[in-house]
Parts: sequence; structure tokens; C-alpha cells
Amino acid sequence: MLTDLASLLDSLPTFAALRPLFDTRAIHVEDEFHDDTYEVRAELPGVDPDEDIEVTVCDGRLTITAERAHPGENCGRAEFTYGTLTRTLALPDGADQDDVNATYDRGILTVSVPLLDRHRLQKHVEVVEIVALEESAVGDDDDALDTDENAFDTSDQQVSDEES
Repeated sequence: MLTDLASLLDSLPTFAALRPLFDTRAIHVEDEFHDDTYEVRAELPGVDPDEDIEVTVCDGRLTITAERAHPGENCGRAEFTYGTLTRTLALPDGADQDDVNATYDRGILTVSVPLLDRHRLQKHVEVVEIVALEESAVGDDDDALDTDENAFDTSDQQVSDEES
């Protein structure tokens, strides 16, 4: 039941950091975005990467599963987690699920997922300048209207002069 609660909390960004408190079999991870890749690192010391680690991608989710065998009965205190360990993470938009790579080095599994061009983190946006109409250009139009009005006044005066 705690695992289900942890999965529910994992879907909420603010509670994702609390998941290890509820699920002792969760794999501890950290993720990072680079220009063109999403990278997940998982702590998996004491496992054989060829035999004990499985990485799968399905429906926009990355799942890491590992099996850590108990060292034996003669072990005194055992605070490490043994058995099946698992962690599922949602992949970001634009993740290329067909080109996922995983490497294992000194207890750290690194999974790299390329991001498609249109979904990379940094996108340069062109800035377009908007040029406002200048007041002098608007003023010239007003002067033209005044001139036309004066023309009417002048013609009226000319008619008045003829009548007189």
C-alpha cells in the first residue's frame, strides 16, 4: 500500500522528493537536462549490470529495475536494501524513446535520452521591433485637412464677393 501511495506522490512534483521516505525499495536517482539530452543517474552499488539491471522505456516512462542479492546469513547488521529495486520516471516532452543509452560505472547507472530538436531546452526566439507611427507624420495629415477646410472657406468667400 505504501508503494501505491509513493507512486501517487511521485506524480505530484512537490512531493516527488518525499518518495524515498515511503518506499524503501526505490532506487535513488538524480536527473539533469543538457542541451540535447535528458540524463538520469541511479545509485546501484553492488549489482552486476549484465545480470541484475534492466532498463525499459514504454509510453513516455523510463523504468529501472535491479536485483541486489543478500550477501548471506553470516552478515551482522544489514541496513542495505536487498531484493528487487525499481524506479519509474516520466520522460520529458520530446524524448526520443528509440535511442536510449545506458552505462554503468562504479555503482552509478547513467541513462541518456536524446531530445528531439523541437523540444530542446534552449530555444532562441527572434525579437521583432514594432515601429510606432511618428507624430510628425500624423501632424502633416492634420495640416492637410486644415488646408482643405480653408479652401472651402475661400470658395464661399468668392461666391459671396460675386453676389455683392
